[in-house]
Amino acid sequence: MKIIILGAGQVGSSVASNLASEANDITVVDTNPELLRELQDRLDLSTVLGHAAHPDILLRAGAEDADMILAVTNSDETNMVACQVAYTLFHTPTKIARVRESGFTRYPQLFAEGALPVDVLISPEQIVTDYIMRLIENPGALQVLDFAGGRVRLVAVIAYHDGPLVGHQLRTLYDHMPNIDARVAAIYRKGRAIQPEGNTVIEINDEVFFIAATHNIRAVMSELRKLETPYKRLIFAGGGNIGKRLAGALEKRYQVKLIEKNKTRAESIAEDLPKTIVLHGDVADEDLLLEESVENTDVFCTVTNDDEDNILSAMLAKRLGARKVMALINRHAYVDMVQSSQIDIAISPQQATIGTLLTHVRRGDVVMVHSLRRGAAEAIEAVAHGDISSSRVVGRCIEEITLPRGASIGAIVRGEEVLIAHHDVVIESEDHVILFLIDKRHISEVERLFQVGITFL
Repeated sequence: MKIIILGAGQVGSSVASNLASEANDITVVDTNPELLRELQDRLDLSTVLGHAAHPDILLRAGAEDADMILAVTNSDETNMVACQVAYTLFHTPTKIARVRESGFTRYPQLFAEGALPVDVLISPEQIVTDYIMRLIENPGALQVLDFAGGRVRLVAVIAYHDGPLVGHQLRTLYDHMPNIDARVAAIYRKGRAIQPEGNTVIEINDEVFFIAATHNIRAVMSELRKLETPYKRLIFAGGGNIGKRLAGALEKRYQVKLIEKNKTRAESIAEDLPKTIVLHGDVADEDLLLEESVENTDVFCTVTNDDEDNILSAMLAKRLGARKVMALINRHAYVDMVQSSQIDIAISPQQATIGTLLTHVRRGDVVMVHSLRRGAAEAIEAVAHGDISSSRVVGRCIEEITLPRGASIGAIVRGEEVLIAHHDVVIESEDHVILFLIDKRHISEVERLFQVGITFL
C-alpha cells in the first residue's frame, strides 16, 4: 500500500515505524529537515521537505497514485486542507486527519458527505481519554481494550499471589467459574511471550491477557488477583484537552479534583465543570498535594504536555501515599523505563492511537486494531465473509483453521452473542473474530485468512 504521512512528529513517526516494517511504500512530509533525516536514517521510507497542504509538495510525495493520506501534523487546519487538496486534485481513496480542537469535532456536519472530504477523523485526545476512563472503571487492569462495540474486552493484568488461579493450570479456570466463559490469549513472563495451553501454569507476576464478555471481566480478574475496591477519589494533574475531558466525563460518578498551573485556564475549567474541584498550582508541588490529601486519593493521573512533569509528579504522589498513579508519557524510552518503577501505569498516546490508524491499513475486513507490547503484538477484530468454498475460515471449526505461530482466536461475536473460542466452535459468515498475535510480523498471514477467494466474487 502506498501511504503518505503528513507530519513527522510523535504520532507521525510512530505510525511510520509501524507501517514501514510491513512492506508498505511510505513517504513522510514535514517542514523540519532534522525530523525527516532521523526517520530516513532509521526506517526504509522516503521523505519530502515542505508544507503538508501545498499541492506541489503532495505531488512530489507521490499523491497522484497514493492509496492513503494520513494527515497528522500539529495543525488541525493544515490536516483538513491537505485532505481537501488530496481529494480535489489527486482523488486519493482514503484520507485520514487528526483533528484535536473540539471546536471542529463538535460539528460532525463539517465532515459529512459533500463537506470536508475527511474519510476518518482521529482525535488522539479523545482516544487517550477513553483509554484512561476504561482503566479507572476497571481497577487493577493494566490495559482494557474494547471490541465489537464494547461487547467484548481484552484485559491485561498482573497475576498476584492471592489469585485463586495463580500456581494452577489454565484448564482449572473453568472448574472455578463453571458459568463464566473466558480465554487467556497470551502470557508474558519476565518480558517473554508464552503461548497459553491447558497445562500452562500461571505464575506470580505473569502479565496475563484474557478475553471475555464485558460483563464477565471483573469475575475473571478475581481469579488472577484479589479484586481492588472501586475507585472513588480522583486527581488529574494537568488541565489540557485530556485532563478537562476526563474530569468532565467522570465528575458525576467520582470525586474529581484537577490541578492546572495556568490561572486563566483553571478559572475557565472551573466555570465549565461545576462538580470538579479545580486547583490552581504546580502538579509537582508537594505542599499542594499534601493539602489536597493525596494519600487518600485512589487514582492520581498526570496528563500535562510535559513528560518530565508527568513522571516526577506521579512518582511524588506515589511516595506521598496515592493508591494508584498513572502518567501520560510520549517518549518510548521513558515508557519502558518507568513502567516497572513507582509508576503503576505508563500511558503512551502513540500506542493508544496507532490502532485506529492501523485499522484502515489492514487488508481484509478489519474493523478494529489494538497495538500492544509497544508495537510488538496486536489484537484485531476481523469480519469473516464468504462461504466454505471461498473463505479459509467460514464453515470451519477453530481447530481446523491454520493460524500462524503465536496467533490465537479469542472470541467470536455473532450479532449480540459473544462466543468464547473453543476448538469446536464453527465460524459463520459475518462473524466478528477477535484474534491475538504475539508477533505482529505474522499479520499478513492473518489478513490472508480473512480475504475472500475469487469463487465467492
